[in-house]
Amino acid sequence: MRSLIVLASAMLIVAVDAAALAQKNGTDLEKALAGPRATVLRETMLYVVPDKQSDKVARVQPGRELVVAQVSGPWVRVFANTDVEKEREEEQPVFGSEPAPPVSGWMEARGVVKETTAGGDAVLMGEAANEEALASDPKGPANAARSARLLYRRLVEMFPDSPYAAEAMWRAADIRWQIEKADAATLSSSHEKDPVLREGMYEDEMKKILKSYPRSRQAELAAFELLDNKLCGDWQGDVKCPARESALYEKYAAEYPDGVKTAEALYLAVYRQASIGDMLQAEGGKKEAEAARRHAHELAAHLKEKFPHSDYSVRAGAVVYKLDEGIPVYGIDLQ
Repeated sequence: MRSLIVLASAMLIVAVDAAALAQKNGTDLEKALAGPRATVLRETMLYVVPDKQSDKVARVQPGRELVVAQVSGPWVRVFANTDVEKEREEEQPVFGSEPAPPVSGWMEARGVVKETTAGGDAVLMGEAANEEALASDPKGPANAARSARLLYRRLVEMFPDSPYAAEAMWRAADIRWQIEKADAATLSSSHEKDPVLREGMYEDEMKKILKSYPRSRQAELAAFELLDNKLCGDWQGDVKCPARESALYEKYAAEYPDGVKTAEALYLAVYRQASIGDMLQAEGGKKEAEAARRHAHELAAHLKEKFPHSDYSVRAGAVVYKLDEGIPVYGIDLQ
């Protein structure tokens, strides 16, 4: 909604510029009126006038936010927003330039999906999923992940009541999360023990999922990923790190006892309790180490009972087997 307000406020300015440019090219465009929101499924050229021989304005990428101002046969005149990622409030400069205004022009109507297009939500979902699949292909286009994210976002904005909206919102947020997570891992701060000192991922989109679709599968996934920002970058042998992380995963499992990520959360808690046992044993805290290992056994038993066919269940079983055999889980085995 906020982006559309910005888009609408800029339309008058752009309409004047477009009209002046059109007059220079011998055409007379009508003043643009607000129309249906839309996007494109493929890279599409934007022209000054509805003619491929006319001057080119810009290349419009898949998923870019559009407003259709006029239709003329196989052509549509649109205002294309810039789709700049929303900056984190704490990173916005005190003084800085305003975002670039939308561009205006004509494009072929083929491949344009409007909010009035019958079945448009399914089309956007399918194409976004196609782009996301290409993003995981080493030979896929370099901008496939961005295209997928934008197409998912357009689906949510244009078809908020679609049965695909919750999944699209989650996938758009997840793509951004994974990109930022990979980028953060390349920074020296990624090894900081204190989560506050690490570069975290943008949380607003995940939190919006929790608010918009509470108790849904997508909310369970979002809640799990939000835990990433609370983890230590590197434990550095400090027992407080796995202890705090184990508590986070156990709390998640309690809140979502039958969730899609609950088995994984329980396994991660088992691993951390086993690691705590090794750390405390090395520090001479034999009694405390045994208590942590008992808790690891309890969590593993609960995981096996709750999710007997999950890979995480047998993985947890392997961890507690090492505990019983006296094989270290955390650190270097010197035997």
